[in-house]
Amino acid sequence: MSVLVLGAGGWGTALAVMLARHGTPATLWARRADFAAELRGARENRAYLPGVPLPDAVTVTEDLGVVSAFAWALVVVPSRGVEELLGNLPRTLGVVLCAKGLAEDGARLTTLAARLGFTRVAVLSGPNHAEEVARGLPAATVVASSDAAFAQDVQRALMTPSFRVYTSADVVGVELGGVLKNVMAVAGGLVDGLRLGDNAKAAILTRGLREMGRYLIASGADDDTLYGLSGLGDLIATATSVHSRNRAAGEAIARGEPPVQGGKVAEGVRTAGLLADWAQAHGHDLPITRAVARVVAGTWTPPQALASLMERGAKPE
Repeated sequence: MSVLVLGAGGWGTALAVMLARHGTPATLWARRADFAAELRGARENRAYLPGVPLPDAVTVTEDLGVVSAFAWALVVVPSRGVEELLGNLPRTLGVVLCAKGLAEDGARLTTLAARLGFTRVAVLSGPNHAEEVARGLPAATVVASSDAAFAQDVQRALMTPSFRVYTSADVVGVELGGVLKNVMAVAGGLVDGLRLGDNAKAAILTRGLREMGRYLIASGADDDTLYGLSGLGDLIATATSVHSRNRAAGEAIARGEPPVQGGKVAEGVRTAGLLADWAQAHGHDLPITRAVARVVAGTWTPPQALASLMERGAKPE
């Protein structure tokens, strides 16, 4: 078996490296021809995953025509690029969506894929930092699809001694868990950047988990998914790790710096506004999401966001 990875950022590269290291050849597609050539020459993704050599079993290409040789592919581009990429793929291809963000109109990426005519669609999500997976450190993830056979095919292909893959039928819960935790990780980074301490960080993440749960339930997700790898597990990893782009983005904002640096995508910076708009339109109270969205938009300063949360009316937990 060979696996096609569409997207040569850090996570796409890490998946290709992890598979190749354990005996599964991987084809890694890069959007830009010059970047593909750089990867082939250096045998290392110096821009997004420095220090990790590409095994010989990783083939790098810029030719999207290679999809004709595969039944399904991992789609590992930022959420903003998913629609364009899917538009260039045959609708018979199974797609495993790995971005933890929303479409331009706020729709889930699986909804976008269905609109475009794809019938075999899955989501891959969990506490998976590329830097650790690429180095063979143990990790676990979830692949969710309404097509159980497709989810099992992906599970079998990706499972290695260092990468444990679970399946789920709760596509909504697994997909949105990855989206929501990014916003909470930005909030956690704001706490870190303001040096508010461990108590504040624990409070923001605990209340953030409750907020995630309200959104998931309102969206039709299963209750238990919130406490699985794609919910609580991913929140812990993203809100606390030195590898987290979203936590780092919040910390940078608190210091008065640009939230995204080095061309790397922090999905929570963009997603916060989309989620806050949804909450306002549907009458849901998501105070942490609203605070992050206003800070990102420049409407509030981080101290103003903190005050908005600390001065809320008293109520039971």
